[in-house]
This record gives sequence, C-alpha cells and structure tokens, in this order.
Amino acid sequence: MPGGELVNGLDGLGGQIIFYVVFLVSVTAHEAAHAWAALRGGDPTAYWGGQVSLDPWPHLRREPFGMVVLPILSLAMFGWPFGYASTPYDLGWAQRYPRRAGAMAMAGPLANLVLVVVAALVLGIGNRMGLASLPERIAFAQLAGETGSTASTALVVVASTFYSMNLLLFVLNLIPVPPLDGSAAVGLVLPEPRMRQFQVWIRHPAVGLLGILIAWRLFGMIFGPIFGATLQFLYIGWI
Repeated sequence: MPGGELVNGLDGLGGQIIFYVVFLVSVTAHEAAHAWAALRGGDPTAYWGGQVSLDPWPHLRREPFGMVVLPILSLAMFGWPFGYASTPYDLGWAQRYPRRAGAMAMAGPLANLVLVVVAALVLGIGNRMGLASLPERIAFAQLAGETGSTASTALVVVASTFYSMNLLLFVLNLIPVPPLDGSAAVGLVLPEPRMRQFQVWIRHPAVGLLGILIAWRLFGMIFGPIFGATLQFLYIGWI
C-alpha cells in the first residue's frame, strides 16, 4: 500500500463544500437508519418526526446546531467537519425491549458501513475504467490517483471522502461507551434485566461526558490501523 500521512486532501471553498455535503448525507443516512430500525421494532417516535427519510431536512430541523452551525464553523477553523445529530425514541419502549433498542443502535453504523462499501465499489470501477489508480500519497479525500480529467478528479475526491467519512463514523460509533451507539448495542448480548439497569446508568450526564473522553482517546489509537487494513482490501487487484 502506498505510504504517506493521512491528511484532509480537500483545499479551497469547493473542497469544503464537498466535505460538508458528504458529512450531511452520511449523518442523514445514519440517523434515518436508526429511525427505520426503531419503527420496525415498534417505536414510531422518529417516524412521527419525519426522520425515517433520507431527506436531510427533518434531521437538520431537529439538530440545526449539530448538523449546520458546528460543522461549518469547524470546517472553517480546522478544515474538518465536527458535528452531531440524534434520533428521538421512546425510553419506555427501549426499557421494555432492550434487544430491539440495541438493533436500533446498530442500524446507524451499519448504514455508514454500506456507504463505505458503495464508495469502495465506485473507486474499484473507476480503476477498471482508467479513472483511478494507486495513489502516491493517501489523504482523506485522495484514496486513489487520477488522470487529471474532470471526471476522474470528481470520482476520486467524492468517492474517497464518502469512504473515509463513513468508515470514521462506523468505527467511532461502535466504541461501546455512552453516548455512542456501541453502548446501546450492548443490549444485544447482555441479559435483558442487566441491560435495563445498564440503560439507566449510561443516561447519566457524567457517564456520557466520561464516555466521550474515553472514546476520543480510543479512537485515536484504533482508527489508523483499521483504516490502513481496509485500504489493503480496497487496493487488491489495482496493480
């Protein structure tokens, strides 16, 4: 695999717009998957809010600061979109059906994994068509070399950004600490009485703050190796 430091790779206003649009689409897919899984499990709360939808508007309306203000500010200041979103659900339903709540929690990261696979397929097809090749340097938005044409540049930048962004969201949200999805997904393996107790514990604000600090630390250690390992599979057959 080509070496190099993982960097953003998106420059200028156009690059920032691409970064934000990919962030918006990826987070919308994540939250819509949560909402759909909750509806399938018997909780229509998010459905009533219009969130069983790939239309970003219901999700933006629920979290305008986390999905618009904070990502745009962080892009302007740091070159990376930081943000958050949420899907409403019935706490009573989650207490009665902890395994269904666990499935709802897993649906969001799995939606991001699907987008990773789609982006990988697009890059692979681009390689077969001569629009993408092994890169000299790996960047968040530059996982392949391109021919310099408008079509190859657009394919590489957009598909690379979708791949990296959604892999990041998938890995981050699987960390089993509150308030991340991985903590609720514990309900798929714990006995139901224990999970109900665990649900009460993880909703405490102090536990959530501690979880964010732990996740921040863990993510910095695990994402790089996971990212590199997935690229090994991505580049199979490219030479």
